[in-house]
Amino acid sequence: MSKPNMSRLHHAIDLLGKLVAFDTTSKNSNLGLIHFVRDYLAEYGVESTLFHDETGQKANLLATIGPKGVPGIALSGHTDVVPALETTWISPAFELTERDGKLFGRGSADMKGFSACALAMIPELVKRDLEIPFHLCLSYDEEVGCIGVGSMVDHLAKMDTPPRLAVIGEPTNMKVINGQKGKYSMRVSVTGTAGHSSFAPDHVNAIEYAARAINLIADKAREFEENGPFDADFTVPHSTMLTTTISGGTATNVTPEYCEFTFEIRHLPDHDAEAVIADLQKTIMDTLDAEMKAKAEDTGFTFEKIFSYPGMGDCTDAEAFSYVSNIIPEISGKVSYGSEGGVFEKQGNIPSIICGPGSIEQAHKPNEFIEISQIEECLDFLDALTDQAAAA
Repeated sequence: MSKPNMSRLHHAIDLLGKLVAFDTTSKNSNLGLIHFVRDYLAEYGVESTLFHDETGQKANLLATIGPKGVPGIALSGHTDVVPALETTWISPAFELTERDGKLFGRGSADMKGFSACALAMIPELVKRDLEIPFHLCLSYDEEVGCIGVGSMVDHLAKMDTPPRLAVIGEPTNMKVINGQKGKYSMRVSVTGTAGHSSFAPDHVNAIEYAARAINLIADKAREFEENGPFDADFTVPHSTMLTTTISGGTATNVTPEYCEFTFEIRHLPDHDAEAVIADLQKTIMDTLDAEMKAKAEDTGFTFEKIFSYPGMGDCTDAEAFSYVSNIIPEISGKVSYGSEGGVFEKQGNIPSIICGPGSIEQAHKPNEFIEISQIEECLDFLDALTDQAAAA
């Protein structure tokens, strides 16, 4: 693959600086960034469709470049970032800063770098005689559970000619990832009875019952580790399950009346997480909850789903995967972290791979950065993809 021209590289870096400057931490609106991209695309005659959330303060953006009525390729990036509250930032988190061949700023790697590269390709895409279209897909609220992209994926799936392939531009050092785990996150509330701790046998201790439930979760985790199912291509070759947060109690001399904890399962794409959760709930309700209610009727467990997203399976046998394998022949395996790839595949029936600039090792850290060489590699990849689309 040939190196991208310097003007396009400079354009991508300039766009990345503009994208990073928008504080799109998930708790904030992303409309400033979305409207900037919409206006940028309009300068090249490209129309955008926005899919707002219920509040109207966040939106997905979909723009298509190329012919209609032909299945094309989706280029997918999320616009939200994790908070940048750490005091160890050397330079402002929402100001792109270049040092030693690296571009520092929140979201530079995860994953505004990919979006900037895709946007930098727009001038080339609009002037080429494309035989298949590119669909630029920018989403909100990926970092809080991939909960924003669904409305846009539903729209893509209902098109007369949905995309034949989605490239999810999460940071992979431009290596091709052909699978990711799904995630199911739950909140559990445990209500007991309070009283002076010297009369503990007369009370229902919410923390102790929560601890017994947590042990059941740990038992499940050990079962997955020992018995599978397994997929050796994953960085962790089995599903995982663990308790992630816990709080409860009011004082050292009061039997705890309330405890709350959260837990998750990160599951292989074909492992039925809902069935695992349902089985766990039934065990807890039939044993621990029943035991609590036998002592005090108004006690027990309640369960609340926080969010879930599906795993992404292996699409390397799909015909459209050749667009990627012709450029990057080597497959680098499957990952345990999440992305929107599973939503595109499971909800939209769109085969998906993960491939983008930067390293996941930089994600969610202070002084997040992307190497300029990674921007070059991504532009190189998108340029080659464009050549194939024009010669399809």
